[in-house]
Amino acid sequence: MNDIRVAAVQFENRDKDKAYNLGRIRDLTRTAVERGAQIVSFHECCIPAYSWMQGNDPAPLVESAEPVPDGPSVQELIKIAQEFNVIVMAGLIERENDKFYNAYVTVGPDGYITKFRKLHPFVNTNLSPGEEFNVIELLGWKIGFLICYDNNLVENPRITTMLGTQIIFAPHVTGCLPSVMPGRGTVDKKLWENRHRDPVRLRQEFLGPKGRGWLMRWLPSRAYENGVYYVFSNPIGWDFDTVKPGLAMIIDPYGEILVESQALEDDVVVGLLTPDKLENSSGQRYLKARRPELYQKLIEPQESITLSGWLEDK
Repeated sequence: MNDIRVAAVQFENRDKDKAYNLGRIRDLTRTAVERGAQIVSFHECCIPAYSWMQGNDPAPLVESAEPVPDGPSVQELIKIAQEFNVIVMAGLIERENDKFYNAYVTVGPDGYITKFRKLHPFVNTNLSPGEEFNVIELLGWKIGFLICYDNNLVENPRITTMLGTQIIFAPHVTGCLPSVMPGRGTVDKKLWENRHRDPVRLRQEFLGPKGRGWLMRWLPSRAYENGVYYVFSNPIGWDFDTVKPGLAMIIDPYGEILVESQALEDDVVVGLLTPDKLENSSGQRYLKARRPELYQKLIEPQESITLSGWLEDK
């Protein structure tokens, strides 16, 4: 297994504007490739944007959804991958028959590779949950996927790792949301609009408990406890009704941040992922120490209810 260079990207998407968002994906893919990236990963549902779909009305999903892989957005992603000879990952709403899914698609110069459907959708009640994990081999590495809320349940990255994953791609739309947690909450839109004149105040918001401080409570732990690389992508800027903080980053199997963005704009970070950290990580040792005979409680049936604190708080 060879070293690999991976890019995590942040950009300010536009609601309902696939042409613009695909244009930014193309431009930022070029930037990532110029910096040596072999895989370029974008955030959750970045093609149509996402937060504007929240609620109980299926109309936004009907408006945005496409088949995978034959829809126009996936075909455009393939063109981008072919133009820059790179693997591209991006999110959209998939329609299959009468069901809608929050899907994350991977394509390369040779065409469509795979998709992953979010296991715990919640923004729109008409989204159906994915029914399986997905681990593939890509450039000699085992790659897994978990979308946003999926990463909040420790069972999901653990099982994804046990299926052989060495890199978990974790596209998000998160941060700076209403919350009852101390120090959390939204960011004033005026701070975003005034970011060039007063970057310090906005950066303080993004790096504090509303953004990076909250991520640091749990995201590095997912990498550390499983001994895998984590690739976090997230939008930045105005997103329907809140400001998102970006903070694109890659975390190594020790739970240390390899690269991260603190830019107050669209940005690309590229990290070098090396096999030796997988072999030497504590998480890989912990996997071998498991005692499954004690874990029957984990597999007792229960009704699964995906709740988001920020939607309930609004």
